[in-house]
Amino acid sequence: MEELLSPGLGQVRVFLLHDDNKPRKLKHNLGHPRLLTFGGAHSNLIRAVAEAGARHGIETIGVIRGEEHLPLNPTLARAAACGMTLTYLDRASYRLKHTEQVLAGLRARWGDDVVILPEGGSNAAAVRGCAELPGEIAEDYDVICCPVGTGGTLAGISAGLPEGKRALGFAVLKGAGFLEGEVARLQREAYGRTWPNWAINLDYHFGGYARSTPALERFAAEHGVERIYVAKMLYGILDLARRGAFAPGTRVVAVVTGQPSTPVDV
Repeated sequence: MEELLSPGLGQVRVFLLHDDNKPRKLKHNLGHPRLLTFGGAHSNLIRAVAEAGARHGIETIGVIRGEEHLPLNPTLARAAACGMTLTYLDRASYRLKHTEQVLAGLRARWGDDVVILPEGGSNAAAVRGCAELPGEIAEDYDVICCPVGTGGTLAGISAGLPEGKRALGFAVLKGAGFLEGEVARLQREAYGRTWPNWAINLDYHFGGYARSTPALERFAAEHGVERIYVAKMLYGILDLARRGAFAPGTRVVAVVTGQPSTPVDV
């Protein structure tokens, strides 16, 4: 891991762990002949599912938000090149993608045996994949931090933590208090129980998903990270550390997600 050196941290040490959560979420979701998932036109999950399908001989369907635009952008072109079938939902229907009416329509079109992976990839199988992350860290640490969009990564990290460690997620959505319930629900679905070793900070969303500010743009450029997820988390960690939210000597691991070309191994 790489240590992040930044003024004002005092005795708090922050380490960057580059780890793509998409292959972890997919690892235990690939034992099916046909897999369908959702995403926007630039979705890393769409690309990751398509690449995993090509590697493992799985038929994949990507349900894309909005209308088709040709030529395809690089993300969708890569997905199509991997053999993914792309289909589109208008934005009003897409907002209802979790409802039984929309899901029943998808099953009627693609077959009752299709496995439907939710947007963001967070389900019980994804939680089990993400739970493997803490056990792969050889260095000593006290806290693992991660960005939170749908809650699956945080739910898994928390479940896989050794005794005495804790997890802290940073919500990238505005008004994301509901994510606390989502993390607990995902843990119950995966393990039949919840853990008390995690929390979600709601204060560093910078206006909401995919929203930004000049300060966040400068921060992301300075640290060479993407701004939608990772920059918000890192900004929050450093700000909290400088405010004394972490005890002196705390060792923080910040999970830097988002490397969509990472292969999915099962």
